[in-house]
Amino acid sequence: MKQIAITGGKGGTGKSTVATAIAVELGKRHKVLLVDADVDCPNDHLLLGIERTKVRTVYQRIPTWDFEKCTKCGKCAETCKVNSIFGPKGKQPIFLPQQCNGCGACVITCPANAISWSEKEIGEIFRGNGHGIGFISGELKVNEAVSEFVVNALKEEVKKIGKGYDFILFDTAAGTHCDVISALEGSSIALAVTEPTPLGEHDLELIMKLLKRLGIKFEIVLNRFEEGMEKLIEKVAESNGKKIASKIPYSKKIMENYSKGIPVKHESIEKIAELVE
Repeated sequence: MKQIAITGGKGGTGKSTVATAIAVELGKRHKVLLVDADVDCPNDHLLLGIERTKVRTVYQRIPTWDFEKCTKCGKCAETCKVNSIFGPKGKQPIFLPQQCNGCGACVITCPANAISWSEKEIGEIFRGNGHGIGFISGELKVNEAVSEFVVNALKEEVKKIGKGYDFILFDTAAGTHCDVISALEGSSIALAVTEPTPLGEHDLELIMKLLKRLGIKFEIVLNRFEEGMEKLIEKVAESNGKKIASKIPYSKKIMENYSKGIPVKHESIEKIAELVE
C-alpha cells in the first residue's frame, strides 16, 4: 500500500481537482482509496458526485466543573492559553467549549480536583464510492476550531479499511497548520500543487519547507498553466533542487467538466499517475 498526499501552501490552487483526477486515473489499474482530509471544507465528494454515508461521530474531550468542590481560585482561567475559561479569583468560572482544545492544563492545575472530563461533538466521518474508487472524508462541525482532531479520527478509520487498497490518496487542507501536518504524516510522496502567480510562488516555498522538515519526498504540480507563465514557479523549484513534474493547462473544457463533477482527463494527469506508481 502506497500513501500519497496532495497538498499545497495556499487555497484555490486546484488540489482537490488534482486529487480526484489522479485517484480516478489510478483507479483504472489499481484499488484506490481517496481521503478528503480538508475537514474544514471537504468537497471531493461534490467534484466526483459521490453520495456519502455517515459512519461515525467525532468527539473531543472537554473539562467539566464540580462547583461544590470549586474554591473560585481562578487558577483554571489563568492556566488556559486559548481563553476558553473566564473566571477571575472569587468568581465562578465561565467555560466557552467552542474555544477549548482539550489540552488538560486546567484539570492538572485545579488544586481542589474540581475539574474532570466530559466531551463534545466536533465532527463526522463519511464514506462512499464512485468512479471505481473508495472514498472517505471528515467534516468539522460548524463553529469548532480544532480540525486536526477530526483529521486524526479520519486517519484512524483509514487504518481500519486501508489494508485492502493499493493506493491511499490524502487530499489535505491548504497551508502548513496542524491539520495539514497530521494528514501528511505517513506519506511516501507528496504532490505540491501550485499556480503560476506570486502567491503561488510564496506558498509553494512554505509547503516545500514543511515537506522537507517532515522528510517527505515531493514533486511539484503546476496547475492552470499557460505558456510563458511558469517562470516564477520554475525559479523557486530550481532553488530547491526540483523541476516541475507536470503542468495542467488552463483550459475551458477542464473548468466545464469540473463544474459538472467530471474528473479531469488530460495527459498531464496521466503523467502524474505514472510518476507516483
